[in-house]
Amino acid sequence: MTYDLEKRTKIFAKNVINCCRQIKINILNSNIISQLLRSATSVGANYHEANGASSKNDFRNKIHICKKEIKETGYWIELLIETDPHNKQLLDKIEKETHELTLIFNKISFSLK
Repeated sequence: MTYDLEKRTKIFAKNVINCCRQIKINILNSNIISQLLRSATSVGANYHEANGASSKNDFRNKIHICKKEIKETGYWIELLIETDPHNKQLLDKIEKETHELTLIFNKISFSLK
């Protein structure tokens, strides 16, 4: 099975943006949502940059950033769910995709060693 990871990470970012639009923002969750948006949109941007890397080291560094950003995204999603369980159903699909992307970037990173 082949798939376009650039496209997948872009769809992921758009899904996170659309999900965050549905969450009622308040003083307690505004920073978490902001951080979630930053990390989730960074994954695809860095993967896109990795594919245009000037060297193998540059590619490896960008993939490492993708791996870190997707793990951070998972943290913010968990925190949003744990602090406001009403958002769980809304975030379930994104949480699943975050897990899958984490596995993908872990595998890519491991194969580059």
